[in-house]
Amino acid sequence: MSNIIHLVWLVPVLPLAGFLINGLFRNSLSKSLTGLVGCGVLLAAFILSLLIFGQVRQEGFEPVVVTLFDFISVGKLHIPFAFQVDQLSVLFLLIITGVGFLIHMYSTAYMHEEEPPHYARYFSYLNLFVFSMLLLVLGANYVILFIGWEGVGLCSYLLIGYWFKNIDYGNAAKKAFIMNRIGDLGFLIAIFWMIKQFGSVTFGEVFSKAGGTPVAVLTIITLLLFVGATGKSAQIPLYTWLPDAMAGPTPVSALIHAATMVTAGIYMIARSNILYSLAPTTQTVVAVIGLATALFAATIALRQNDIKKVLAYSTVSQLGYMFLGLGAGAYTGAVFHVMTHAFFKALLFLCAGSVIHAMGGEQDIRKMGGLRKNLTVTHLTFLVGCIAIAGIPPFSGFFSKDEILAAAYGKSPIYYVIGVFTALLTAFYMFRLYATTFLGQFRGTHEQEHHLHESPSAMTIPLIVLALLAATAGFLGIPEIFAPHAHWLEHFLAPVFAGSEALPSVVAKHAAVAEHGASLEWALMGISVAVALIGTLTAVFRFSSKPQLEEPTGFAKVLANKWYVDEFYDAIIVKPLDALAKFFNGFVERSVIDGIVNGIGRLVQYGSRQIRLLQSGQVGGYVLLMVIGILVLFLVELFVKK
Repeated sequence: MSNIIHLVWLVPVLPLAGFLINGLFRNSLSKSLTGLVGCGVLLAAFILSLLIFGQVRQEGFEPVVVTLFDFISVGKLHIPFAFQVDQLSVLFLLIITGVGFLIHMYSTAYMHEEEPPHYARYFSYLNLFVFSMLLLVLGANYVILFIGWEGVGLCSYLLIGYWFKNIDYGNAAKKAFIMNRIGDLGFLIAIFWMIKQFGSVTFGEVFSKAGGTPVAVLTIITLLLFVGATGKSAQIPLYTWLPDAMAGPTPVSALIHAATMVTAGIYMIARSNILYSLAPTTQTVVAVIGLATALFAATIALRQNDIKKVLAYSTVSQLGYMFLGLGAGAYTGAVFHVMTHAFFKALLFLCAGSVIHAMGGEQDIRKMGGLRKNLTVTHLTFLVGCIAIAGIPPFSGFFSKDEILAAAYGKSPIYYVIGVFTALLTAFYMFRLYATTFLGQFRGTHEQEHHLHESPSAMTIPLIVLALLAATAGFLGIPEIFAPHAHWLEHFLAPVFAGSEALPSVVAKHAAVAEHGASLEWALMGISVAVALIGTLTAVFRFSSKPQLEEPTGFAKVLANKWYVDEFYDAIIVKPLDALAKFFNGFVERSVIDGIVNGIGRLVQYGSRQIRLLQSGQVGGYVLLMVIGILVLFLVELFVKK
C-alpha cells in the first residue's frame, strides 16, 4: 500500500492526459467519447486519491515528499519538482477530483448543444484546470505551487471567455486575468524574498527556519503572500473580477468560482500557517480584510436579481469568512469551511444551471417563481444548499461557520458581532433567492412555462450527491462540547497545524477561550442558529408571495449597483490609464517616436538623392573627384598627423 503514495504523480497526470486527448483530437472525437474521456480521467484520479487517503489517514502517518526530478539548480539554490502528500494535500485532492468529477458529469448534459470541436475544447479546458489545481495543492514548494497557481489563472481566463464571440464575455475574462496578475506579482515577490531570506522555497526548510527570522521580515513576506491570496480568492480590493466571471458556462462557475480555484488563497495561507502564526500583524490584516469582504459582499447580494450574481457575491462573502477563520488562527475551521462550501456552493451553482436550462437561458429571478412544481429535484436540492449555507443545523454549513465564529469571538468580540450580522444577511439573501425562484406564482412568459421541465439524469444525479454531502459533511467536524474527540477533521489535520498550535501566543489564546467553559460555546452556537432562522423565515415570508419586481431606489439602488465600486475603479484606474495610453499613442508614439524614425528615413532619402548626382557618368568629373580626394589625403597627412 505504501507504493500508492509514490504513484501520486498519476493524480494530476490523468486530467493532463484528458486535456491532451480532447484538445488534440477535438475535431475527430464524438461527443459521447469526449465526455467519456473528460469524466473518466477525473473518476480515475478520484479513485486513486481515495486510495492515497486510506494510507494517509492511518495513525502515525508522516508526510511523504515524492521528488520527480531536479527542476531548478543554481548555485546553492535547489528547487525539485516534488509533490508533498500529507493530510492537507490529500483532503484537497478528494475535494478537487470528487467535486470536479460531478461537475464534469453534469457538463455532459448542460453543454450538449455545443458543436463537437467546441464541446471537446470545453472539456479539455476543464481537464487542464483540474490538472493545474492538483499541481497547486500537491507542490512540495512554493515554486511548484506557483506554477499551478498561474495555471488555474490561465484556465480561468479560457473558461470565463469560453464563448469568445461575445465581447462582454471576453472583457470579463480579461478582467479576471489582469486582476489576478496584480495579486500574483505580490506572490512572486514573496517567493524571491524567501529565496533571499531562507535560501529555499521548500515548505519543510522554510518553516523550520521561520522561527529564527525577524518578525518584520515574516510580516512583509506574509503580507505579500496575502496580496496574492486577495487576487485569487477575490478579497477586497481585488474581488470585482469574480462576479463578472459568471459570464462563463454555469458548470465553470461551480468548479472554478465555488469549489476550487477561489479557495487557492485559503490553501496557500493554511499551508503557510507557521509563517502567519509568527506574524500576528498579518493575521490581523487577514482577519479584518476577510470580515470586511464578507460583510460588503453580503450587502451587495441583498439586491441582485441575476441568479448567478447572487451566488457569486455569496461566494465572495463566504471566502471572507474563511479568511476571518485564518486570521483568527482557526486554520482547521477555515479548511473545514472550504470543504463544506465546496459541496453546498457547487450544488447551488449547478441547481442554478438547471433552472437556467429549464428557463431557456433566463437568469433574472424576477421572471421566475413557482418552479418547485416542475423542477422537483432541483427545488429540493437547492433548498438543501440554502439551508446549509445559512448555517442551520444539522447541515454542514452550521458546523464550519460556527467554528469560525467561535474563533472570531476568541480573537475579538467585535469580529464575532460583525460575523453574526453577516450570517443574518447570508440567510436572508439566500432564502430571498430561493423564495423568488421556487415559491409563489410563475412570472415568466407562456412559452417558458410551457417548456418547463426537470433536467436530465446526468444533471440531477450530481445534484443529489452534492445535496447529500452538503447535508451530512458537517458531522466530520462536530464540536468537542457534544462529545470528546468528535471533531474528526481537527484530529486528522492536527499534524499539519501542530507547529502553529504549539506557539505560546496560540496556546495562551486557547487557554483564554477555554476559561469561559462550554456554556459560552453553547451560547454562541444558540445565537448563530437563532440569527440564521430569523433571516430565513423573514425572507421566506417576505418574498414567497410578493417578490421584489420593482426597480430599486435610494440605498437599495446603491446595493443593486454594487456600491458603484466598478465605476470607482473605472474612474480612478481605467480611464486615467486609457487617457495615458492615448497620449502615448497619439503624441509620444506618432509625433515623437514616429517623427524621429520617419525624419531619419527622409534624411537618408534626401541624402541619397543628392549624393547620387555625383554619379554623372562623365570621366572628367570622376578624375576631378579623384584629384580632390588626393589633395584631401595630402592635407590630412601634412597637417593633422603633425
